[in-house]
Amino acid sequence: MAAVFLITLYEYSPLFYITVISLCFVVTAAMVLGWFGFDVPVILRSSDETESVVPVPEKRMVQVTNPFALEMGSSGVVSVTEGVSLLPCCLEPCVLSCYWGCGVHALQGALQTHQHGPSKLTTPHLFQEALHFQYHHCQSFHISGEDREEHYTKMPADLGITDFGLLPRERYPIVAVLTLAESEARDTYNIVSVTVLVASVTVVHVPDDKYSLSARILFQYLLTAQGNMYELKPLFMSAENKGLSEATDPDRSTEAPPETQKREPGKEMPGMEDEEDWSEEGKGKDCVVCQNEPVNRVLLPCRHACVCDGCVHRFQHCPICRAFVLESFALFQQPHMEEVEEE
Repeated sequence: MAAVFLITLYEYSPLFYITVISLCFVVTAAMVLGWFGFDVPVILRSSDETESVVPVPEKRMVQVTNPFALEMGSSGVVSVTEGVSLLPCCLEPCVLSCYWGCGVHALQGALQTHQHGPSKLTTPHLFQEALHFQYHHCQSFHISGEDREEHYTKMPADLGITDFGLLPRERYPIVAVLTLAESEARDTYNIVSVTVLVASVTVVHVPDDKYSLSARILFQYLLTAQGNMYELKPLFMSAENKGLSEATDPDRSTEAPPETQKREPGKEMPGMEDEEDWSEEGKGKDCVVCQNEPVNRVLLPCRHACVCDGCVHRFQHCPICRAFVLESFALFQQPHMEEVEEE
C-alpha cells in the first residue's frame, strides 16, 4: 500500500515532496520497529531512547563466603610426566586430595551419590569410596588457613603412564578435591540458613603426549552438606577492570540463589567480589554504553559485566556478544538516595 501511495504521489506531486514523504516514512517505520523490540540501526534511533518495553528481570542473589579456592600454579613445566603445581587458598584448614587419572564415569557417579545418596562427600575417605578407587594415584596435602604456597603433585614414574589416551577420554588427568579438615568449621560457611559448604571439586586438564592442550581448570563445583551442587563460573569483563575476581577467590564473596534446591552440573553460581572492594576499585570502570557510570550489572546467561544500573534496562541483547539477555544481577547494592543525602 505504501508503494501505491508513493507512485500516486509521484504522478501528482513534485519530486521534493516525494523525497520528504519517503524520508518521513522511513523514520516512522524505524520508530515503530524499535518500539516493538526489533533491532534497527543505531543511526535511526533517538539519542533519548526510552527504556525497553519488557525490562530485564533481576535475578535474586545472596552474598555468601566461599572458603575454598584452587588455582593453577605458575612454576615449572606442566605435563603428566613432569607434574603440576596447584595453589590452594582456603579460609580454614583443609585437605587437598589430588586424584590422578580419575575415571570420568566414576566422578559423575560420585557427584550423583553426593546429591542423591544417604552419605555426603564431606571427607577424603568418603570421596575415595564414592569413586570406587577408580583412579591411578592419589596424593594429599594438609593446607592451613594461612597457607598461600604452591603444592607440587606428580604421578609416580613407576606407574609408566605418560598419557590418558585419545579423545574422547575415559579419565580426567587430575581431580582436585578440597575438604574442610575440621568438622566444626562446616557450620560457618552456609549459603542459606540450612545449606552448609563442605567440599570443592576441581577438574584440571594437564597436557600429555596425546593431547597438548595447555593446562587449565575445566570445571569447579561446590558441594553442600544437604546434597546440593553448584558450579562456579567466572564473570567476563574488560582486562582493564582488574577489580573483578574469579569465582574461586576465597577472600571474596560468591553469589547463590536464595532458594535451596538441588542443582545439576552446568547450573551456574556466578562469582563476585566483596562489595567494599568493588566499590572502591570499581571507580572509573565505565559502562560500555553511557561511559559515565561504573559497571555494576552482570548479564545472564552470557555473564558479561559491562553495563551500569541505568543502562541495563535499555537493551534486550548484550552489548558485547549480542546474546539475548534473560536476567541480570547487581555486583553490589547501590546506597539509597536518602542515605546519601543524610551523609
